[in-house]
Amino acid sequence: MDGHGHGHTLFDTAIGVCGMAWGPAGITAVQLPEPSPEGTRQRLLCNLPGPVPEHEPPPMVQSAITELKAALRGERPADLRHLPLDMSRLTPFLQRVYERARAIPPGQTLTYGELAAEMGDRNLARAIGQAMGANPFAPVVPCHRVLAAGGQPGGFSASGGAITKWRLLEIEGYRPGGPSLFD
Repeated sequence: MDGHGHGHTLFDTAIGVCGMAWGPAGITAVQLPEPSPEGTRQRLLCNLPGPVPEHEPPPMVQSAITELKAALRGERPADLRHLPLDMSRLTPFLQRVYERARAIPPGQTLTYGELAAEMGDRNLARAIGQAMGANPFAPVVPCHRVLAAGGQPGGFSASGGAITKWRLLEIEGYRPGGPSLFD
């Protein structure tokens, strides 16, 4: 990152006003639209340490915003795995869950139970659901690609809940009942 240090910005997308915060080590938070831009800002900043002033984004962040906007328009696959996220304030468990969720290809899904089994313990499904609900990087960490058993949406912490989750999946070309990662 460049010399801007910490900062945040709001930006318009096809689904509403989103937000992004950054620090010297990468993107520190991404926020899907809330009912108002000020609500988006508050939710973006609520778990970040210290003041995070509004700034013009440095080039890497501006590039990330451009890619996210294109993904939310459905113009290119929403594969944002290469964007540098700063997860240093998160627990090792959350870091592992979010890194694994980032590996789910656009338009595909896993269930909480499948993700738990991959991480070595089916009993982690509830904890993984809670981790997805607390995801500070949606949709860069694509928690919308993690479903409850039977292909049900499960919870979704963004404004609009499950409707927003299905909308993000639809933008990516996901069709319920379509091919699974395990076919």
